[in-house]
Amino acid sequence: MVAGLRQADVLVSDGRIVQVGSDDGRGGALEAPSGAVVIDAGGCVVLPGLVDLHTHLRQPGDEEAETIESGARAAALGGFTAVVAMPNTNPPLDSASAVRDVQSLARDVPVDVFVAGAITVARAGERLAPMAELARLGVRLFTDDGNGVQSAGMMRRALEYARGLGVVLAQHCEVASLASGGAMHEGEWSARLGLPGIPASAEEVMVARDLLLAREVGARIHLLHLSTSGSVDLVRAAKRLGVAVTAEATPHHVSLTDASAATYDPLFKVNPPLRSKGDVDAVRSGLADGTIDAIATDHAPHRAETKDLPFDQAPPGMIGLETAVGVVLTELADLPLAQVVAMMSTRPAAIAGIGPANGGAHGGPIAAGHAANLCIVDLEATWVVDPSRLASRSANSPYGGRKLTGRVRHTVLHGEAVVIDGEAQR
Repeated sequence: MVAGLRQADVLVSDGRIVQVGSDDGRGGALEAPSGAVVIDAGGCVVLPGLVDLHTHLRQPGDEEAETIESGARAAALGGFTAVVAMPNTNPPLDSASAVRDVQSLARDVPVDVFVAGAITVARAGERLAPMAELARLGVRLFTDDGNGVQSAGMMRRALEYARGLGVVLAQHCEVASLASGGAMHEGEWSARLGLPGIPASAEEVMVARDLLLAREVGARIHLLHLSTSGSVDLVRAAKRLGVAVTAEATPHHVSLTDASAATYDPLFKVNPPLRSKGDVDAVRSGLADGTIDAIATDHAPHRAETKDLPFDQAPPGMIGLETAVGVVLTELADLPLAQVVAMMSTRPAAIAGIGPANGGAHGGPIAAGHAANLCIVDLEATWVVDPSRLASRSANSPYGGRKLTGRVRHTVLHGEAVVIDGEAQR
């Protein structure tokens, strides 16, 4: 639909798109059936609902920072109709009972929540989690996010097992022995600020290792939140060799650099860290040429009392569900809208196994017969981010006071308007 933008009404019934107005001289207008709910999309674009591959909902274990319900509401307000919940909760999502608990809590929230399972028990990197059992519960993505699987032998075994199950491993690429003790990107700014650095090689060594392992095993692999120019180059070369790799980048890694930490504000502490301008430019180029497949928020809420600690002691992470559209449309304004939709909806849905090709309901075209999971965006709306007014239980956004262009106006989940005029309906 986006590739052929046109003015048209969209008729939805029973959770599916029934009709899209045609260019018949009436401007694509349709007559609303009696009793229909009419959502005004004037001056906006109707897009497939966004899909976030990388959301931290914190439940179970840290409900003060976020719950499945509050995170889902933030996601809906940000135009997302589906999110993949990361497993680094407390306890971690490494068992059938833990996965079922999250699935149960997510039954009546305003986005579809898909659970990512842990690759290893307790995310400790020592024993494989019961991946087959979790796959039977619908888990299609496995990751020890927050920890990279440090053992090459363990990662190879996991890839072999995943290949047999038809699931995808998503790797947090960080060699612990290289990153240990680091608080920000190792470079000019870490030297100026006297803060211990995390070198680019901490990410790139694991990227290279896992690309080689995936090629050898013949398994699919997804690389989380890439942040360095070297990582982009490695993925680009691997794709040319036919490695079954996909990759994501975050809005903050295309919009912020390590210079943001100049005031020692822990809001700018994240993992992987904000990198140099050269790295940011390389990640943006990787998105533009398709080397990096998707944009994912890595929404990571933290309680104020922990995020207010000194920079080197504060936990890494930023919230991002409600600002993602504005940041992407502002910072990547040179990209065609169709490409933005591919990076934030179509491709993430395919990677997560929830797109039309897998019988799923997300990331599909706006066409008759497809699921009515939609977001309506005002591309021209400007707004200033006020973290205290966001729906997340936490306020650790690095964009406070920043003016963005582009804002979600309505979100429709399975035919139901869950956000109308920027207000959550449930």
